[in-house]
Amino acid sequence: MAYNFNTYLNHIDTDFWRHLCVTEGTLCHYERGEEFVREGEVARWIGYIQSGTLKYVACSDDGTEHVVGMEFDGEFVADFPFSLDGIKARVSIVAVTPCEIYRFPVKEITRMMKADAGIRDIVARSAEAVFSTVYDRYMDLYCKTPRQRYEDLVNSHSEIFTQFSLKDIASFLNITPTHLSRLRKK
Repeated sequence: MAYNFNTYLNHIDTDFWRHLCVTEGTLCHYERGEEFVREGEVARWIGYIQSGTLKYVACSDDGTEHVVGMEFDGEFVADFPFSLDGIKARVSIVAVTPCEIYRFPVKEITRMMKADAGIRDIVARSAEAVFSTVYDRYMDLYCKTPRQRYEDLVNSHSEIFTQFSLKDIASFLNITPTHLSRLRKK
């Protein structure tokens, strides 16, 4: 990728999070379609993705699924920071491909935060970085046309089309699959 798809990675202490998950976590396998986090439940884990891809899915009142985020190998997966406060997840995080994820318990992070101001600072900076990424995407939905969002995605992350279905990519771009097909033809 030209730059990180999830720009929060440019602004967090990735070494801290990776080390925590890999050295103190447990390696777990998730099959395609298996949930790492289930909407309506408090997430129990944060994870470092050794291999595989996942999507964050929110459901509208009529049950329609909307892809609101994507994660790749070498990145992190979590309902962050909501799980730290015991807040129920508003999304499900679902394996798109078989995944190997090093999981670390959220309850341990909250225990560590209470005991160590340095870790509280790392968590706070991480939460700010995640917020910034989400806010940038929110602004793009209002300030860029679907064509501009599509072109940005193709220009910086063309390989995403081999990792996710066109339906998921269309949902992430907040357009219909038909609209995505039209944009791809032009």
